[in-house]
Amino acid sequence: MDIVGARAEQVAREDLVMFVNACFSCTGQREFYNDGRGQAVSIEFLHAYILGNYRRLYTRTLAAGINHFNQAQIILNLLASGKQTPSADRHEEGALIAAALRALPPQRAYRVLDVLRERRINNRRSRAIVREFLKGRADLHFDAVKYRSKLRAAVAHTHLKLPGELNPFLFHGWRKRVFQAPLLETFRKAHYDASALFELPYTVAEGLAAKHQLPRDVFLRKIEPRLTAAERLRLQGSATRTQGAIALDLGRTPLTRLALYVLSLPLEVRRERLAELHTALEQAAVNSLRRASVPLGRVAAVLDNSYSASGSSEKRRRPLGVALAAHYLLAATAREYRAFWMHPPEHPLLARARGQTDLATPLLDALDWMPELVVVVSDGYDNDPPNAVAEVTRLFRTKLDPARRTTIIHANPVFASELYAPRGIGTHVPTVGVRDAEDLPTVLGFARFAEGASPLAELEDYLAARVRRMLEHSPRGHAGTEPPKSRSELPEESLDEEVA
Repeated sequence: MDIVGARAEQVAREDLVMFVNACFSCTGQREFYNDGRGQAVSIEFLHAYILGNYRRLYTRTLAAGINHFNQAQIILNLLASGKQTPSADRHEEGALIAAALRALPPQRAYRVLDVLRERRINNRRSRAIVREFLKGRADLHFDAVKYRSKLRAAVAHTHLKLPGELNPFLFHGWRKRVFQAPLLETFRKAHYDASALFELPYTVAEGLAAKHQLPRDVFLRKIEPRLTAAERLRLQGSATRTQGAIALDLGRTPLTRLALYVLSLPLEVRRERLAELHTALEQAAVNSLRRASVPLGRVAAVLDNSYSASGSSEKRRRPLGVALAAHYLLAATAREYRAFWMHPPEHPLLARARGQTDLATPLLDALDWMPELVVVVSDGYDNDPPNAVAEVTRLFRTKLDPARRTTIIHANPVFASELYAPRGIGTHVPTVGVRDAEDLPTVLGFARFAEGASPLAELEDYLAARVRRMLEHSPRGHAGTEPPKSRSELPEESLDEEVA
């Protein structure tokens, strides 16, 4: 390969690594050091740049384990620009879009459909994607009640005809008829009979409870059997203030979400429930590793609990929550494990975000323990003194460990909009973005590309393997809608076809 070709390949690899890292960490929300507008502008530019220059790899990023926010952006951008898809890639691109949309949480998936309408994206492939998504939904009657406005907008925008009573329910006025479908009829009755609303999803019943002027404590007590695990966790505070705690299986709560809940509790409550919360986090870590396990040897974690780990008003305590969750995840998967907190707490569950950021000191302590792997979980803003950790890692890598007996990886949950990437801690340590601690098994595998030693071909093979795995484990469902039967309904359209 000539010099020009080698340089072009290096630029492509660096561009893609930067983009994937951004897609792990950025959600377009305000961070401690950056406002939401800067975050949104930076990530939008990255999406446009990678889509325009590396469309196939941009599409395959859907399978890389990135966060839901960026998956949704990729889906929308691909559907809006389908005419630019090379014919050889149409089938894979359509299949990946469909699989990624099905894998999103329902509220995010319906938001994608809503944005399709807002942007007036209504080509043949987007209609096919919407139809396939609705076919795969387990219970469209439930969706018609819980996501009524978004489902109605999606159906109207793509001119679909839903089976049974769904179209009359969505478009002809639910007050005008009695429904045979039990949930649709319960929704109608709940507007007139308060007792019926306790058979509805919580988010729907909550608005009707206000209409019927039900006391909050009475409503929460009676709706409790209908609550999802996420709703139970979110309502812990308000439930305690009104009627006592809602039953919650902490061990089944996702690890990072549980860590954030624990950190939201007052210190005295955490101290009183220390054993319970510690056991729950250990169990949540084990549950996370059942889905993606990477057995590790002797591992040290350098965990940032400086003041910037308190996050922002939109992402409150998230950097600290990721650090706490990473502590439990690494402890569960490592043969030997030690944590080195920047400001050592009495117990990890009692950690608080405080003080300046001095990453060099805990990193030196961690290296002195001679681990096989060091995972630094930090936003990268090393300021006590500035850039000391970059000098420590340079000297360690070039003078003390040039043979790389110890691997150092920096996992950063914060996107720096001015850099278009998570902030690093020096040129000798690869930085990978994370949204949740559960991302660690994935980003540890991706870190070799961030380090710069792997060629572009290896990165392409990695993404191709992730694509195969995603498509193999994402069967297309067909329950929920009927194929077109009349001239007023759309004909079957291909997921990989683009017609304006």
